[in-house]
Amino acid sequence: MNWDVARLRGPENEDWRVPVSELEHRQNLLSSRLLAEGIESAWIDDPVELYWLTGGRQNSVMLIGAKDSGIENRHWVRQSLERAIFEAGGENSPHVIEKHPRMNELEKSLESLGCTKRPSLLLSKIPYQRWSFINSKFGNLSGDIKDCTNLMYNLREIKSDWEISMHKESGEINQRMFEVIRDRAGEGDTEIKIAAMADEVSRAAGFGGRIRMRKWPMDCDRVVIAAGGSGAVPSYFDSAIGGIGASPISALGAGFAKVKKNEPVLVDIVHLHRGYVSDCTRIFSSGKLSSEWIQRLSDMQEISKAVTQSLGKGDKCSKSWNIGHSMAIEMGHSNNLMGMRPDQAKFLGHSVGLELDETPVVAEGFDRPLEIGGTMAIEPKVIHKDGAIGIEDTWSRTKNGMICLTMGDKFSAITEW
Repeated sequence: MNWDVARLRGPENEDWRVPVSELEHRQNLLSSRLLAEGIESAWIDDPVELYWLTGGRQNSVMLIGAKDSGIENRHWVRQSLERAIFEAGGENSPHVIEKHPRMNELEKSLESLGCTKRPSLLLSKIPYQRWSFINSKFGNLSGDIKDCTNLMYNLREIKSDWEISMHKESGEINQRMFEVIRDRAGEGDTEIKIAAMADEVSRAAGFGGRIRMRKWPMDCDRVVIAAGGSGAVPSYFDSAIGGIGASPISALGAGFAKVKKNEPVLVDIVHLHRGYVSDCTRIFSSGKLSSEWIQRLSDMQEISKAVTQSLGKGDKCSKSWNIGHSMAIEMGHSNNLMGMRPDQAKFLGHSVGLELDETPVVAEGFDRPLEIGGTMAIEPKVIHKDGAIGIEDTWSRTKNGMICLTMGDKFSAITEW
């Protein structure tokens, strides 16, 4: 090895690798689920799923066999083999890590590990060209390729205690981002200048620079600042508010609008700690807001509380949506909830994990509960032509109800500069 493995550390020389026990548990979960679904094996090559299973995201593929299938799990790596070994726990790695075989030898390599059928693929995540190429290299292995995407999604919905701790740490850093905005920003500042204040905190704490999303072709800026009328500008983003962005190619997040007196400034911040999402929204203003804006915020807080309590009781997510949506109608917000007609988002909360837009969602059609161990950002907002207002925190469901993983009551819903 001609490079220094000791450089692969977090702040203060912390070991930021995923614990080996986590990797073992996840691989066993997947093996058991494959058996239950009648799938012989899974070929995992998406960066998020690779990180979840192997502790890294090298240029590689992870083959996992169904429980009792006799298939040997294998992590085949193109680049970097040495880094993949270290990130998986070194000598304690729960799986064998080898150099990726030549694609012309793939069929024989799979057969040598015990495969008799074509492995399932993440068909909802990989491009058609890649699927076609891999399929051609499976040779005479029997059967059709099955899709294991939703299987993986469902496994990742329920977080371990370690993952919940990552969300909590993410939430603590998220709060520090809001605190620097509270202490340093104010009237006359541009949205993008305020975003830069928060970015500095996040980067110093270890943010890697990318937020991952499932829905194609979505991408996300992690600090949305919407001063006054910026909150009403529609965007491509499937949410209540996207912000004006810095340019047409970056049409999301903070732009060059300035904070003016007595108007709401909506700040929506996403932070990732070692990959795990925290998502919060708070309101700021230079001077006092009108009683009308204050009432709107109070209404959103009431809806947030009702939705959170509903999820905590184990209600189906669709029922939680109906509860929150009905309240908004009674309060007179039907035309402005989660956007202005015709650009209204149809949800009040979205699950989070290693991706921002995980499942389930507080929306129609999600006729199942947030499971114990599930993590969700709940974010009722109302949008008007002169601004946007709302509240958001990230939560986890426990056997005793919902616990807040982010700021909650530790940071006021509205801060006056």
